[in-house]
Amino acid sequence: MADDVLLDAARSCVLAVGVRRTTLAEIARTARVSRMTVYRRFPDVRSVLAALMTREFSGLLRTASEGGADAAHSRARLVLIAAAGVRALSTDPLFRTLLDVDPELVLPYIVERLGATQKFAEQALHALLDAGHRDGSIRRAPVAVQSRSVLLVVQSFAFSLRPATVDVDEAALMAEFTHVLDAALRP
Repeated sequence: MADDVLLDAARSCVLAVGVRRTTLAEIARTARVSRMTVYRRFPDVRSVLAALMTREFSGLLRTASEGGADAAHSRARLVLIAAAGVRALSTDPLFRTLLDVDPELVLPYIVERLGATQKFAEQALHALLDAGHRDGSIRRAPVAVQSRSVLLVVQSFAFSLRPATVDVDEAALMAEFTHVLDAALRP
């Protein structure tokens, strides 16, 4: 059995009841397999959910990074990709469910440690920053520090875009986001 069948079932369960109320038994029932089948692939529900989040959010970021291919330079490409990533994450049903139903589960990834998806995004940023240093479109700085800084800005917009646009136009806010990021990286 492919992990994707189990992860798709887990996704359905999370969208229906949230992360905390999703059980291994419900994932197995939704996937139409035995609990033992799920246990053979994942030791517990937490590992299923971690794999799901990594697959889903990394996939969104991969799709976002496909944009900007026709950008004039690496800085413009990075800004386009970052904005697409913020939009993709902030509107994704799974991400929204996580923030709406189980927001306390996100807190460790903001204040304690970086998760697999954040590390994936940081690697992508690292490559874009390197390219920008080479083509001269991005201000030179230690890439590890630059990529972490950009990651923190991008994730703050992804986590907060919906409440931040209650009384501010989303298009205007995203335009300001791209301006801020572009200005911060300009040589």
